[in-house]
Amino acid sequence: MEFIIKSGSPEKQRSSCVVVGVFESRKLSLAADLLNRASNQHLMEVIRRGDMEGKAGSTLMLYNVPGVVCERVLLVGLGKEKEFREREYCSAIRTAIKALNETGAIDAILFLTEIAVRKRGVMWNMRQAALVVQDTCYRFDEFKSKRSEVRRSLRKLTFIIERRSKFSDAEEAVRQGSAIAAGVTLAKNLGNLPSNVCNPTYLAERARKMAEESGIGCRILEREELIEEGMGALLAVAQGSHQPPKLVVLSWEGGNEGEKPVVLIGKGITFDTGGISLKPPAEMDEMKYDMCGAASVIGAMHAAAEMKLPLNIIGIIPATENMPGGSATRPGDIVTSLSGQTIEILNTDAEGRLILCDALSYAERFDPELVIDIATLTGACVIALGHVASGLLANNETLARELIAAGDEACDRAWQLPLWEDYQESLKSPFADMSNVGGRPAGTITAACFLSRFARKFDWAHLDIAGTAWKSGADKGATGRPVPLLVHYLLKRADGQQ
Repeated sequence: MEFIIKSGSPEKQRSSCVVVGVFESRKLSLAADLLNRASNQHLMEVIRRGDMEGKAGSTLMLYNVPGVVCERVLLVGLGKEKEFREREYCSAIRTAIKALNETGAIDAILFLTEIAVRKRGVMWNMRQAALVVQDTCYRFDEFKSKRSEVRRSLRKLTFIIERRSKFSDAEEAVRQGSAIAAGVTLAKNLGNLPSNVCNPTYLAERARKMAEESGIGCRILEREELIEEGMGALLAVAQGSHQPPKLVVLSWEGGNEGEKPVVLIGKGITFDTGGISLKPPAEMDEMKYDMCGAASVIGAMHAAAEMKLPLNIIGIIPATENMPGGSATRPGDIVTSLSGQTIEILNTDAEGRLILCDALSYAERFDPELVIDIATLTGACVIALGHVASGLLANNETLARELIAAGDEACDRAWQLPLWEDYQESLKSPFADMSNVGGRPAGTITAACFLSRFARKFDWAHLDIAGTAWKSGADKGATGRPVPLLVHYLLKRADGQQ
C-alpha cells in the first residue's frame, strides 16, 4: 500500500473515492459538511431518508455526487460523537478499508484522519491509521492450493491533515505506523505457521534472516551450548522432543556505546502438547500459537530497527517443543536452573515458565536497564481478562505504569495484577527450592511469582498474552499482539533519549 499525505478540501479531490465520517444524530464531520455544502445538501438528503444513520460500523457508498470531482463518496458511521475515542477511530478506519476493498477503487482519500480524537494529536492519528490499514489488509493463505479470492484493488491511500505545518510530523508518524505494521505482520505470519514448519530450528533461522535484513546482530545457541551454560530448566522441557532446542539472542545497537539495553524475552514453545501432563485434544491445534511471545519479540525488534530507534535492545528467545515420550520430563522430576535454584516439576504443562526462567537468568550478563518477558503463559489469564487485555505483572511500578500507558496509546491494552509476597507461599516444595506450579487459584499471579524469583537483579515486567495473542473461531489466527504495545513503549523511551 502506498501512503500519501496532503491537505485540501474534499470536493476538489480527484480520486476513485473520498472517505468522510458521519456521527449519529445526523452530525457530519468537517469534511462531510464541506461535501454536503458543495453538493447542495445532497448528503443530508440521503441521511434524512434513513440510508445512513451514523452508527459505528456502518457504511454507504455514493456515486455521482453533484458538485464534487471524485468518482465515489464513502460515508462511514462514527457512532456517538461524545463517545468517539481511540477504539472508535481505529474501528472507523478498519470499516472504511474493508468497504473500499470491496469496490473497484484503486485509490482513495481518507478524510477520517483529520477527525480529532480526545487527548491524541496528528501523529497518533497518522500512526494508527497506517497500522490499522495494513493490518486490515492482512491475509494468510500460504498453504492454500487456491489462494482466497478477496477483491483488493486499493493500491494508494491518501491521508488528509488539516494543517500543512504538521506535514513532517504526519510523515514521520506514517513511517512509524508502517514499521509497527511490518512487525505485526511478521509476528502474525510466524504464529500462523503450522508446527511441522515452524519448529525451533525454523524459528531461529527466521529470526536470523530478519536480523541480517535489518542490521541486527544474531547469535543462536545450540543444545551443547545450553548444556555448557547449565540451562537445566530449558533442557528439561526440550528433552521429550526430537527437535533440538535453541536460544536465539538478537541485538540492536542503536544507542550509545555502553548504554544499558532494554531486554525483551519471548516464550518460544513451537508446539505444546503439555508433555507427560498431556492436554485434552480439543483445540490442541491452537498450541502452535504458544510461540507468539517469541514472534512478538522478533516483530518488535524488526520495527525498532526499521525506525532506527536510538536504543540498545536485546531480544532473547528460548525455543523448543514440549512433547511426551520416553525421554520426556516426568511430574516429580527436579531440575537445576541456570540461576542454580532447583525446581520440582509438578506439572509438565507449566513449561513456559521453565524456559523463561533460564532466559531471565541469561539476561543478567547484559547488565540490562530493564527486562520485559512476553509469554502465552496461563489459561488463568484468559479466565481473568478474556481476550481484551494482556496480563501485566512487574517488580517496578514505574515500569508497569509506562507499559500500561503504551498499551493504551497503541490500542493494545494491558491490565496490572498484583505481585504480592503472599502469593509466593504456594510455590513451596518439600524437595526443591520451589515447585513450578502453585495450584489453580491465582494461576497467572503465581506463574509470575515463579518468574520473579529469577528477576531479582533488575527491573522486570511480565506480559501474559494467553488471551490476546490469537483468536479462535471463524477469524482464527494470530493477532500480532503485543507488538504495538512494545513498540510504543520503545518509542517513548527513544523520545526520552533524544
